[in-house]
Amino acid sequence: MKIAYIFPGQGSQAVDMGMEFINNFDLGKELVAKANDKLDFKIEDVLKSQELLSQTQFAQPAILFVSSLFNQIFTSRIDKKAEFALGHSLGEFSALVSAGALDTIDAMDLVYNRGKFMQEACDGLNAGMMVVLGLSDDIVENFAEKQRGEGLKIYPANYNMDGQIVLAGSKKDLSKSQDGLKDLGAKRCILLDMSVASHCPILKPVGSKLEPLLDKYIKDDFQMPIISNVSKEAYSTKKDAVKLLKKQLTKPVKYKQSISNFDNVDLFIEFGNSEVLSRMNKKITKIKTITIKSIESLENTVSLINAS
Repeated sequence: MKIAYIFPGQGSQAVDMGMEFINNFDLGKELVAKANDKLDFKIEDVLKSQELLSQTQFAQPAILFVSSLFNQIFTSRIDKKAEFALGHSLGEFSALVSAGALDTIDAMDLVYNRGKFMQEACDGLNAGMMVVLGLSDDIVENFAEKQRGEGLKIYPANYNMDGQIVLAGSKKDLSKSQDGLKDLGAKRCILLDMSVASHCPILKPVGSKLEPLLDKYIKDDFQMPIISNVSKEAYSTKKDAVKLLKKQLTKPVKYKQSISNFDNVDLFIEFGNSEVLSRMNKKITKIKTITIKSIESLENTVSLINAS
């Protein structure tokens, strides 16, 4: 059985996520101690606080911590290696941890600062994101392009699955565009509870701030290829990682295209608190996806892989 690892991004967080693993595995306690020793915040405080988890700079390291903990416990229990790893937005950093190209705690510091830089770039702009359901990509792309021609800030940000695309930009402009999108046939337009506009030109100032940290923390030691959100292609060098993760700030996440492009596996394994990628995959590929989000799902998946 050929397997691949996938990792969710921001929006998958929930209060107390990962605590079952922290309380029941020594590795969980060890990673918590290491994180608390190095970082400017206590990871348990973040995991237990809805207020902190709603803030980009805390949500990002918390999600990465939980995904990486689940993945490391799982991989310690099986003999099989994954063919590749793929993340959705922030999840690409978790994928790099799973490949050995990033240390878990270094990655937490990296994405904590990434989140701060993103928020700083969006402060005062009333930035946000909106999910559009029921329209083809080209209709949404053409609509957004026309809106930008009229001076509005609206950009395609996430290609999640057919009929679901996320726009980023000004909340005012996104709200203003809802009626136009519904006139084109959109089933729903849902403004997300976010104060940043990810994967669009609004984040261009972040690139120069993030690049030194990418260069500092990413290692040229990849145990498996990573699929880029930007290019939809595999990479396995530090040079490519730095370049592509910098581009990821301002370029849309091509999740569905990446899954479709690399479907030469028998099973996708998602590591995270929710089943967000598993639900997307059902609309993208016929390949089964299992989400490890609890000890029960961990044990079941370990048994499945070791029996294959």
